[in-house]
Amino acid sequence: GLQDELDVVEGMQFDRGYLSPYFINKPETGSIELESPFILLADKKISNIREMLPVLEAVAKAGKPLLIIAEDVEGEALATLVVNTMRGIVKVAAVKAPGFGDRRKAMLQDIATLTGGTVISEEIGLELEKTTLEDLGQAKRVVINKDTTIIIDGIGDEAAISGRV
Repeated sequence: GLQDELDVVEGMQFDRGYLSPYFINKPETGSIELESPFILLADKKISNIREMLPVLEAVAKAGKPLLIIAEDVEGEALATLVVNTMRGIVKVAAVKAPGFGDRRKAMLQDIATLTGGTVISEEIGLELEKTTLEDLGQAKRVVINKDTTIIIDGIGDEAAISGRV
């Protein structure tokens, strides 16, 4: 019957689009689609690529794409991510975290719960350099366009998710 054809997708959408059009991998729709990506959640601005190298190398080895959700990704860090994506070394997309201040912290935490990840925050002593794959969230799929990011089927714990909403 109909039941089989209808995929019920559990997702989360927020109003932040890609930080660079060079991440686009679906030119016909002007969007980015990442299949089974790792998701890095950082409560900080990322401008120095060096602090990201260990986690980027781990993700590249795992052969999965990476979505970075941070306060911002700028300068040299953004440029390096773009170049590596264009060369096919590692497939990355970056978006700004939704919200501001405390609201942003809460929303990052919601995304962490949904995806089974940890928010990397210096306030609680977590540093980007020391981030491992275990700290990253995961989802079945992520779709990003100019203005929105949709995270589909995060692997987070259902009970924890309903507890947060």
